Amino acid sequence: MQTEFRPADPVRFAEAIRRFDEENARDPNTLEINGERLPRELVYARWLTEWVLRLCPQASEALRLAARCQHLRRWEIPRESFPMDRAGYLRWRTTLQRFHAEQSARILREVGYPEEIVRRVQELNLKKGLPHDPETQVLEDALCLVFLEHQLEDLASRTSEDKLVNALARSWKKMSPAGRAAALELHYSERVRPLLARAIAEAGQGESGPVAD
Repeated sequence: MQTEFRPADPVRFAEAIRRFDEENARDPNTLEINGERLPRELVYARWLTEWVLRLCPQASEALRLAARCQHLRRWEIPRESFPMDRAGYLRWRTTLQRFHAEQSARILREVGYPEEIVRRVQELNLKKGLPHDPETQVLEDALCLVFLEHQLEDLASRTSEDKLVNALARSWKKMSPAGRAAALELHYSERVRPLLARAIAEAGQGESGPVAD
């Protein structure tokens, strides 16, 4: 039986989540959710939190905090600020991870978290210990599942098939067996389903099962 989550200090935890959401609510980019335009990074943080808790209902306080701030203020460092090639993409991702970790640490300290928790959230933000750290792996799986569930179709509409298959194969290799099982339960369009099957085969995980329709 799962025990109810009880943060060490409920008021402090709630304030940290509120502050993270307040920051992400400033995102000028929006998504339409159920007919309402909402800040993109605010929506993303909620999606990521939902997946972390689906994969790991007993998630620690640090993991829950990290999920909520993983893309904190992401719009402030746009992809276009780096060269539009593979090396530029990797530099952008590394810069973003450090930025998110710095901003999350600032807020956590301001609401009163001890350095032990601050450091742990930063480790998760930076994906340290992947794939050997179980919590980092849960977060990585959740990131991949948000992409597959909410972003894949849009990317497929503006990306060549070969590039998309390559991106999917890289994501698949980073996922745990539990993450892959969850991914296979998602529903994909007729356009995307065969491309994901190709990616799984290229990643050397073709035995994982059929892709859901």
